Amino acid sequence: MKKALVLGGGGFIGNHMINQLKSEGFWIRGVDLLLPEFSQTQADEFVIGDLAQPEFTDSVIDMQFDEIYQFAADMGGAGYIFTGEHDAQIMRNSVCINLNILESCRKSRNTRIFYSSSACIYPEHNQLDPDNPNCEEKSAYPANPDSEYGWEKLFSERLYFAYQKDHGIDVRIARYHNIFGPQGTWTGGREKSPAALCRKVAEAEENGTIEIWGDGKQTRSFLYIDDCIKATQRLLRSDWSGPVNIGSDHMVTINELATIIMKLAGKPLQMQHIPGPLGVRGRNSDNKLIKEKLGWQPARNLQNGLTYTYQWIKQQVTIANNNDEI
Repeated sequence: MKKALVLGGGGFIGNHMINQLKSEGFWIRGVDLLLPEFSQTQADEFVIGDLAQPEFTDSVIDMQFDEIYQFAADMGGAGYIFTGEHDAQIMRNSVCINLNILESCRKSRNTRIFYSSSACIYPEHNQLDPDNPNCEEKSAYPANPDSEYGWEKLFSERLYFAYQKDHGIDVRIARYHNIFGPQGTWTGGREKSPAALCRKVAEAEENGTIEIWGDGKQTRSFLYIDDCIKATQRLLRSDWSGPVNIGSDHMVTINELATIIMKLAGKPLQMQHIPGPLGVRGRNSDNKLIKEKLGWQPARNLQNGLTYTYQWIKQQVTIANNNDEI
């Protein structure tokens, strides 16, 4: 039986990866600070602890694994990473996590690992035009991310490649672009825009109003979780290290995203634009390289993925409201 290690296995992407690996017959060890919030883990073994502590990291990377997926990070949506209030915490925690993981892999002679980087590494000056952002992989340098979260991710990419060069650890690196879907954070400040807008629409009264940060003309692309999992596995199981974008190349404005969700919900709401943390003006996944190297493209369109996501978040809102009434 093949063995897999999923670091950050209590999080959104990590939990979905565990489910996929389990369906393929893997024995799985999941590791995180917390168990998954919205479902029971399917991991054969789930270890709770802090990967920022080297002794703990050594204890969970203590044998040979066929596949290692590293999703663990201090992260969240724009309301968390772009406010500037958490920069030191984000950088310290995530850098410590990645240093410890690579050292533990080196000592235990685990030589194949996937690292989840982010589109936030791309230069801010290439993403000022919402209609024509440049997120081609080679555009990452000269570096100029718009957040400390982006700087940490870029540093960690270089850290992984340094361990590949000096210690023979075979790394695979993807730059994720706005992954969304059911069982992700949908409230509390760390949620990303698809989940936040689904929640706002689900909570709104008929013919009511939802709040949109900024003018809503900032652009993004969004990739459904199932596509993310399949692309990630294809990269890890390939002979190519990356880094490569994993995302959708279908770009929409935040206003358009909100409109799609309102139509799915059957709620003709008004949008009220308010000040808020925004990130870059435009961002879209450039998928030329992943098509060339891996022959991959997304299988689901945005509306299809949002249909599943909205229904799940609507159910969570209903559960939360019923609990409040008890």
